[in-house]
Amino acid sequence: MPEISKTEAEKAVSNVRWLVPMTAVSIVIVYLIGLTFPLVGPDEPRYAQVAREMFERSDWITPTLGGFNWFEKPALLYWLQIVSYNIFGVSEFAAIFGSAIFGLLTILALWILGHFAMDDSRREGSRSFANWFALIAASSIGLIVFSRGASFDIIITFPMTAALVGFFVFDRAKRGSVQNLGLAAFYFFVGVAMLAKGLIGIVFPYAIVIFYFLISRRLPPRKFLVSLIWGTVLALAVAAAWYLPMYREHGYDFVRQFFIEHHFQRYTSNKYFHPQPFYFFFWVLPLMTIPWLPFFGAALWKQIRDFFGDGSPSMLENTTSTPFRLFAAAWLIVPIVFFSFSGSKLPGYILPVLPAALMFTADFIYGFIAGNKRRVIAVYSLAMLTFAVVVLIAAFAVPRFADGDSVKALIAAADARGHAGATIIVMHTFVHNAEFYAAGRLLRAPDGRQAKLLGPGEVLNEIKRNGTGRAIVLVPLEYVKQVVEADYLTSEIIEDNGELAIIAVSLR
Repeated sequence: MPEISKTEAEKAVSNVRWLVPMTAVSIVIVYLIGLTFPLVGPDEPRYAQVAREMFERSDWITPTLGGFNWFEKPALLYWLQIVSYNIFGVSEFAAIFGSAIFGLLTILALWILGHFAMDDSRREGSRSFANWFALIAASSIGLIVFSRGASFDIIITFPMTAALVGFFVFDRAKRGSVQNLGLAAFYFFVGVAMLAKGLIGIVFPYAIVIFYFLISRRLPPRKFLVSLIWGTVLALAVAAAWYLPMYREHGYDFVRQFFIEHHFQRYTSNKYFHPQPFYFFFWVLPLMTIPWLPFFGAALWKQIRDFFGDGSPSMLENTTSTPFRLFAAAWLIVPIVFFSFSGSKLPGYILPVLPAALMFTADFIYGFIAGNKRRVIAVYSLAMLTFAVVVLIAAFAVPRFADGDSVKALIAAADARGHAGATIIVMHTFVHNAEFYAAGRLLRAPDGRQAKLLGPGEVLNEIKRNGTGRAIVLVPLEYVKQVVEADYLTSEIIEDNGELAIIAVSLR
């Protein structure tokens, strides 16, 4: 399809250029506020606790949970948290701060990508497009939400994005120095991505680049083929900063747990209990583009029509170059197809694909606002409204949700009643949230996993075994009656959060 004629879109957006610095400051504020709430879900508290144990031991290599080896994930998130713990102290803010920074760095990487989105004839409009692209990315709900969590999803998204941006800069740049910088960035961040999430850190960037050349119907340039030798060595050298000492210290046990169990078995089976239908990511990814979902849908439909070339007139002409859109297609298709066949699916798995979806979205929106001041104002206002809603939710809704999902308040209430330091027993469930808030006090099974007792009789035996004569029990509300009515225990219900109650028990 023909491109939009020279700078119609640039003329429209030039009226808001003075807002760019203010918008950038607003984005930083939105991404950094509200990081002090209790950690939620089963994963965030565990990851934060793993980092705390490494921090307390001054150990940057071996992840542990409850003092037992924890080889589920690589070390990059833990390293970010350890650095934050050193600066801010151990807290929720410190546990999440690195994720927020990686969210902002993802936006920065996409802003750089935007400068190479257009053909040379329209390169003067690239800065304008880059600014809008960054704003659209920053205000997408998927990026905002995952940048506010102490999890690995945003930690892999930034280096993978940076790697692919580096490759595209190489592919589109005309100067040798810029090309070399792009290539070096590609391989360096592939190595960082391996430190973030394992083998997908190298598999996805390489597969996306190969598929991009295939759908572009051209062979990779000689310079890129040669770079595969030294570049792969560079990527592996970066990754070796953690993998090599881990293997030297733990040998086959590390290989078995990290690669065999948490890579291959996680992909090929439902061993970790995250089953979802094949089409799961086909609706999760679009939801991550909110509030730009209608534009993403329209952009995708337009690109499909353009690809098959049915001859029908398009609603809008393309604003970006053909390579930009083909690269977005490769980036979108490869991970979605890969993860759709996985036996384990979680929403965050698809987050590294969000930048590709936003590439299509930004291309469509930029053409949509071309030459129309009302549309410029409407799109900009929608982004600002999204930021305002996020701030309001962070101020009023998230605290209430976090308090109900977390056991932080329950344990604090028990400690205030004079039970600080008492063993914490979990009954009829697993409370992974307690890993961070009850660190060092949780009852554990011999293999290091959190122990789950199945009745007041087992609680009695544990109290007798530990010799203290008392303990704290976390139990679902439907089982509170079992503990209270046990005639061999004295019990005091301290508090509940709507799902769990915390009960002080002692021998009668």
